Amino acid sequence: MNKSQEGMAAKPQTSINQNAPHQPFLAFFQRWEWILVALIIAVVVLNTRLSPYFLNVQNLSRASSDFMEIGLMMLPMVFIIITGSVDLSVASNMGMSASLMGLLHNLGVNIWLAVLAGLVLGTLGGFLNGYLVARVKLPALVVTLGTYALFRGIAYGFLGDQAARDYPAAFNFLGQGTVFGKLLPFSVVLFLALAVIFALVLHRTTSGRYLFAIGNNENATIYSGVSVNRIKLTIFTLSGFISALAGMVLAARFGSTRPDIGTGLELTVITAAVLGGVDINGGSGTMWGAALSLLLIGLMRFGMGLINIQGQVQGVVIGLLLIFSILLPNFGRNLSAKGMKIRWQSIAAAAIFAAILVLFFLFFFWSRAAVIAKI
Repeated sequence: MNKSQEGMAAKPQTSINQNAPHQPFLAFFQRWEWILVALIIAVVVLNTRLSPYFLNVQNLSRASSDFMEIGLMMLPMVFIIITGSVDLSVASNMGMSASLMGLLHNLGVNIWLAVLAGLVLGTLGGFLNGYLVARVKLPALVVTLGTYALFRGIAYGFLGDQAARDYPAAFNFLGQGTVFGKLLPFSVVLFLALAVIFALVLHRTTSGRYLFAIGNNENATIYSGVSVNRIKLTIFTLSGFISALAGMVLAARFGSTRPDIGTGLELTVITAAVLGGVDINGGSGTMWGAALSLLLIGLMRFGMGLINIQGQVQGVVIGLLLIFSILLPNFGRNLSAKGMKIRWQSIAAAAIFAAILVLFFLFFFWSRAAVIAKI
């Protein structure tokens, strides 16, 4: 080989070496879980400075049970979103299942039989969603938007404007009980146990790999011999069961059930999954990231409650988190694909988002001052 040929052969190698130093830098920032850890630390530091009661162990223990129902519904939601679908009916299914349980309790039925009936109804609700999506081939967004209204209407049909209450202590333990020397709420232990199971299924089993395959390319997965319809039916049915279980835990925590129980929680459930790095278009995500995002949302809500932030403002925070969780990973992927080249469109998008954050914080402190002035 002559010198010119050697030079030509060496050029591709030189090109690769020039790009190599960027890989570790990009790989680090593409690990969304580390960004979530940094955000959690920032929230803890900020809340500690704003309220002296934030780091109280008992307060944190009680506050952790306040968002475990959201965590439970988030687990199957991760499965569903990874496949490229969504379930908007989880909170309505929760209300429907808890309302049936409350109605049967008011009629004198044994509480555990009433709980079983509620779990069965919630599972059937999830099966209905899965059947319409997998077998009838209707879009998941349309199907679950319809059952979102249907299930809530059934809940009002069960209880009307009444409430079920006076549950036995054994049932209330699901939402109010503590374990390990009253250090951890039982609902937290339940969530952690199920989170480990869901994580192992997603990341360590063939079924979990099928979920990612469906989200990346459903048609190719079908042609490879995977029963996509069965998998979709299974995960939507599972979502219905877990939603019903979350309804029982929430009713036990409140000690009563109304037909509007859990209204609006579907937005927070989806936000927790997407903020955790689950791609809203399907095909990627981790259960660990979703668990970290749930912790972040819970700590933010707890901190805002301690400094008397209005519930409406907390809703604004959840909405902004949902936008942030979709915008930032996409920006990172585009930046990586372009080899760290930043275009003016990216700069404009970042400036607009920064302006929204500034306006939000101004609104945040204005609303806090308004509440404090009324006290």
